[in-house]
Amino acid sequence: MMSPLRKRLAMALVAAALLTAETAPAVAGPAGSAHAGRLRQDTEAIHALGVSGVQARAIASDGRQAVATSGTADLRTGRPVSPDGYFRMASTSKTLVAVVVLQLEAEGRLSLDDTVDHWLPGVVRGNGNDGSRITVRQLLQHTGGIHDDLPGYTTPEEYYQQRHDVYSADQLIARAMAHAPDFPPGGGWEYSNTGYVLLGMIIQQVTGLPSHQQIQDRVLRPLGLDRTRWTGTSPTLPPPHARAYQFYGPGSRVDVSDQVPVDHENLSYVTTTRDENVLLRALLAGRLLPARQLAEMKRTVPVSAEVQQLWPGGRYGLGLAERPLSCGGTYWSHEGGDGGYITLNGVTDDGRRSVVVSMSEARGDTLEHVKEQEDAASALVDHALCAGDRGTP
Repeated sequence: MMSPLRKRLAMALVAAALLTAETAPAVAGPAGSAHAGRLRQDTEAIHALGVSGVQARAIASDGRQAVATSGTADLRTGRPVSPDGYFRMASTSKTLVAVVVLQLEAEGRLSLDDTVDHWLPGVVRGNGNDGSRITVRQLLQHTGGIHDDLPGYTTPEEYYQQRHDVYSADQLIARAMAHAPDFPPGGGWEYSNTGYVLLGMIIQQVTGLPSHQQIQDRVLRPLGLDRTRWTGTSPTLPPPHARAYQFYGPGSRVDVSDQVPVDHENLSYVTTTRDENVLLRALLAGRLLPARQLAEMKRTVPVSAEVQQLWPGGRYGLGLAERPLSCGGTYWSHEGGDGGYITLNGVTDDGRRSVVVSMSEARGDTLEHVKEQEDAASALVDHALCAGDRGTP
């Protein structure tokens, strides 16, 4: 579980240099499709930064798909990247959590103006934290001020020692309560994974079922997303998948595929580019939420100055981010990054054009590398979503 900077600056996973192997880029799409050709160029541009493996899938307004891969799925063997490979969904699953909360609101079972204390009395307390002042809406929008202090891997030793550690929600909340709030409720914006831990607890309190079961019943099964799976405390992914790597400078790349997500209840999802596209399109087309709840989800506030470096002009709604398009207008997304897997995505406001790009390496040694990777992936998303407005398929 990571902030929008994805803790790539903190996860200094140093290991001996691995033998670099590359495979030829692959692309699939309609014959002569400029859409597919541009997607191929953009995946190659990401790979050229040093990212080991890239897969992307774009769906045009007429339903045609373009798929491109670049690099390798395994630096030891040179195995090619599968266009249907699994990857960790990471924080993109915050959108799933938000959808369930908004469905419950539509059913009259909770209110966005309910306080945390209303559902979890006494849980948010100490060091100036006060659950009676923080609302469900603020948790969804990262405006509650709760400080984020989830475990992370800052050294190779920490990764190998802690990668299989399992934390309860209470343990994760206790870490946050050891800190003063970042700001008064509603007084700012700061990405808080801890807020979504609390939302998972609220879902269970309201429904009597864990959040992953509600997500399965309310979102995944109705949409037929059979390749989006909750893996719980399993440290592995189903095949096929690219190995995930963390880069921490020259000669310091390590395979970090094997680990248990810190918030295993809400973030232990694996998915594919196909499923993630279907999810985003269904959401923006109004298939998951009534019109009023979808409108609430799309009511945004500006993100912090720090995150503006990665999302220029970015705003955040309820589990959904809004970013500008170079061709005019905006698109909706929620990127995710954990355990070496970095995913960016986007869907137009009408749900008709979408794209997902998954990278199986996080270049987190410097802010410059973080921005390079983010900018290259953001450009891929922009090109795919603007294609129809520029005369290409």
